[in-house]
Amino acid sequence: MSYNNLAFDDALILNPAPRCACMLVLDASSSMGGQPISQLNCGVQRFIEEVQKDEVASCSVELGMITFGHQIEFKQPMVTVDEVTEVAPVEANGMTPMGQAVDLAINELESRKQEYQKAGVSYYQPWLILMTDGEPNDEWQAAARRLRALAENKKMVVLCVAIGDDANLEVLSQFSVLPPKKLAGLKFSEFFIWLSQSMQRVSASIPGDRVSLPPTDSWDSIDV
Repeated sequence: MSYNNLAFDDALILNPAPRCACMLVLDASSSMGGQPISQLNCGVQRFIEEVQKDEVASCSVELGMITFGHQIEFKQPMVTVDEVTEVAPVEANGMTPMGQAVDLAINELESRKQEYQKAGVSYYQPWLILMTDGEPNDEWQAAARRLRALAENKKMVVLCVAIGDDANLEVLSQFSVLPPKKLAGLKFSEFFIWLSQSMQRVSASIPGDRVSLPPTDSWDSIDV
């Protein structure tokens, strides 16, 4: 059954599986042009394909995607992965308004949790994945404090991933209680396979349980 044309409330009633929201907040600034943005697009598609292979995860994991570059775009509204048919490719252009993108992502995830509660659907704490090859050019500090507070209070799982040598790890560290990870080369596919495996483990657990995640050594170049 397709839920594409249904309101969120209706979709939650028809598919009452516990939800795990996963929001990708992706750098689409000019510096991501060429191979990085191409590999990023391939990685996102691989993530969708891998989760769709898992019957439980595909009905439980909700995917959203926000990009930030010359403008902030909601590339993929929050829907369960089994409902994702095609995601428009990310194009690299513009600056790095990371703070605004993070604020939008938080607002969307918090709103989604309210929808779950209203519909009586159980949920896992949402994940926010922030990937960038640089540093913000907007007022980002308030957004960082807001996101970090949610992570500290275990209201959100926040993972920051640095792409390339120019990403500012010190800035990224202020967005999460977890140290930022650095992507090894252009191992976007490896990262998104890891993320899909993590989502599958979470969706197979009971909300509130501690989940052991796969090792990150297939894509991570920092030992933390």
